[in-house]
Amino acid sequence: IGFVGLVVPHFVRMFVGSDHRILLAGSFLAGGAFLIFCDTLARTIISPLELPVGVITGILGGSLFVYAMTKRQVILGEK
Repeated sequence: IGFVGLVVPHFVRMFVGSDHRILLAGSFLAGGAFLIFCDTLARTIISPLELPVGVITGILGGSLFVYAMTKRQVILGEK
Protein backbone atom coordinates (compact mmCIF):
# COMPACT_ATOMS: atom_id res chain seq x y z
CA ILE A 1 0.00 0.00 0.00
CA GLY A 2 3.03 2.24 0.40
CA PHE A 3 3.43 2.57 -3.36
CA VAL A 4 0.06 4.28 -3.69
CA GLY A 5 1.36 7.51 -2.18
CA LEU A 6 4.40 7.42 -4.44
CA VAL A 7 2.95 6.33 -7.76
CA VAL A 8 -0.51 7.86 -7.96
CA PRO A 9 0.48 11.55 -7.64
CA HIS A 10 3.07 11.15 -10.42
CA PHE A 11 0.51 9.70 -12.80
CA VAL A 12 -2.13 12.25 -11.88
CA ARG A 13 0.40 15.03 -12.48
CA MET A 14 1.05 13.68 -15.99
CA PHE A 15 -2.67 14.09 -16.79
CA VAL A 16 -3.74 17.25 -14.93
CA GLY A 17 -0.53 19.27 -14.74
CA SER A 18 0.98 20.85 -11.65
CA ASP A 19 -2.00 22.81 -10.28
CA HIS A 20 -1.98 21.60 -6.68
CA ARG A 21 -5.70 22.08 -6.10
CA ILE A 22 -6.58 19.71 -8.93
CA LEU A 23 -3.61 17.45 -8.20
CA LEU A 24 -4.63 16.88 -4.58
CA ALA A 25 -8.24 16.04 -5.41
CA GLY A 26 -7.19 13.88 -8.34
CA SER A 27 -4.68 12.02 -6.19
CA PHE A 28 -7.36 11.26 -3.60
CA LEU A 29 -9.73 9.87 -6.22
CA ALA A 30 -7.11 8.01 -8.24
CA GLY A 31 -5.49 6.55 -5.12
CA GLY A 32 -8.80 5.22 -3.88
CA ALA A 33 -9.65 3.80 -7.28
CA PHE A 34 -6.21 2.18 -7.53
CA LEU A 35 -6.59 0.52 -4.12
CA ILE A 36 -10.10 -0.71 -4.93
CA PHE A 37 -8.79 -2.17 -8.19
CA CYS A 38 -5.86 -3.87 -6.42
CA ASP A 39 -8.12 -5.22 -3.67
CA THR A 40 -10.57 -6.63 -6.22
CA LEU A 41 -7.71 -8.19 -8.14
CA ALA A 42 -6.22 -9.68 -4.95
CA ARG A 43 -9.56 -11.26 -4.04
CA THR A 44 -10.35 -12.69 -7.49
CA ILE A 45 -7.00 -13.73 -8.97
CA ILE A 46 -6.98 -16.97 -6.94
CA SER A 47 -10.67 -17.40 -6.30
CA PRO A 48 -10.94 -19.55 -3.17
CA LEU A 49 -7.82 -17.94 -1.66
CA GLU A 50 -7.01 -14.29 -1.14
CA LEU A 51 -3.68 -12.60 -1.79
CA PRO A 52 -2.55 -9.74 0.43
CA VAL A 53 -3.35 -6.42 -1.22
CA GLY A 54 0.22 -5.28 -0.52
CA VAL A 55 1.52 -7.89 -2.95
CA ILE A 56 -0.66 -6.57 -5.76
CA THR A 57 0.12 -2.91 -5.01
CA GLY A 58 3.81 -3.75 -4.82
CA ILE A 59 3.81 -5.48 -8.19
CA LEU A 60 1.66 -2.91 -9.98
CA GLY A 61 3.00 0.09 -8.09
CA GLY A 62 6.63 -0.86 -8.56
CA SER A 63 6.29 -1.40 -12.28
CA LEU A 64 4.26 1.79 -12.74
CA PHE A 65 6.82 3.74 -10.70
CA VAL A 66 9.68 2.50 -12.87
CA TYR A 67 7.67 3.40 -15.99
CA ALA A 68 6.92 6.90 -14.67
CA MET A 69 10.55 7.55 -13.79
CA THR A 70 11.88 6.36 -17.15
CA LYS A 71 9.26 8.39 -18.99
CA ARG A 72 10.18 11.44 -16.92
CA GLN A 73 13.86 11.02 -17.85
CA VAL A 74 12.95 10.90 -21.54
CA ILE A 75 10.82 14.05 -21.19
CA LEU A 76 13.61 15.88 -19.35
CA GLY A 77 16.10 14.86 -22.03
CA GLU A 78 18.35 12.87 -19.73
CA LYS A 79 18.16 9.70 -21.78
